[in-house]
Amino acid sequence: MESSFESVLKLKNLAHLEKARRAGLTVSVRRVAFVLRENFSMMAFTGAVDALVTANLMSSAPLFEIRVVGGRDNLVVSDLGIAISTDCSLAELKEKEQDIIVVCGGFRVRLEGDPVLRSKLRSADAAGAILGGLWNGSYFLAEAGLLDGYDCAFHPDGRAMMSELFPGVNITRRSYVLDRTRISCAGANSSLGMMLEVVRAIAGQELVNAVEEVLNCDKMRDIVDVSVVSIDLDPTLPSTLKAALELMHSNIEEPIEVSEIARYVGISRRQLERQFCHHVNATPTRYYLELRLTYARQLLQHTNKPIAEVSVASGFVTASHFYRRFRSLFGITPRQFRSHAPG
Repeated sequence: MESSFESVLKLKNLAHLEKARRAGLTVSVRRVAFVLRENFSMMAFTGAVDALVTANLMSSAPLFEIRVVGGRDNLVVSDLGIAISTDCSLAELKEKEQDIIVVCGGFRVRLEGDPVLRSKLRSADAAGAILGGLWNGSYFLAEAGLLDGYDCAFHPDGRAMMSELFPGVNITRRSYVLDRTRISCAGANSSLGMMLEVVRAIAGQELVNAVEEVLNCDKMRDIVDVSVVSIDLDPTLPSTLKAALELMHSNIEEPIEVSEIARYVGISRRQLERQFCHHVNATPTRYYLELRLTYARQLLQHTNKPIAEVSVASGFVTASHFYRRFRSLFGITPRQFRSHAPG
């Protein structure tokens, strides 16, 4: 009997694998504080937070505890004019208890020294925290003398200023950079990538792949969905394999024999099997089964279709066969899944 997913489709289902949830992960919770400056970039902030929140959802247990830090009245106004509620003021932040502190800048953020922030950053650094900046938020790290000898990504509009004021800081042209205990990104579009690198360093590549499966599905104009994002967006994917994946995706309710798929795409069954094992980590038969069960999981989660109808729509002849296959991969029955699944 199967024991969870073998193919890359595990990335689409990681948040729902009960066996993984019971097993848990061996990493501790990281406390992350985002310090919002007045007129901070909302897009940069939400991109960074989204990476961490989605990682928590994809993981068997939360990996990050997020705190939002701001002004005295527990509200900070973003560059969009939208006020964000904070968990505490900067003065109230217990910086020595934080594992990561990120200062959120923005196009209209005033770059001037802040004695309270300077003191908090120095204290957190002494306690071993990772320090970072979004957009031009790294200015405050440099002003506190905490970026000398480090690479730093900074918004292009402020690079000349940084080079003049802080010659000890290595201002790079990269959109984001992780350099030992310093992290930084140059703008709104790079905060997600920066924070995914943090997730990768803490929890590994598989979790990052699962997060990207959720957040990066719309990178291209046409949203393809025949496998997972890494496969769909791979320009080197053999055309025969892509055609086979599309054929499977279009024939879930009435599955096609693998030998027939091979004939349709114009290669031998053995060649098709080699391509599947190389690119999607499973045989065509196994992948097809996992694709159908992923489709079933989506129907159970997002529709009210009776389980018997879900079984038929997913290409299973009998409900009992569907139950056995679903339970072997997800660790619970379809009925149990539906009663616990979010959405």
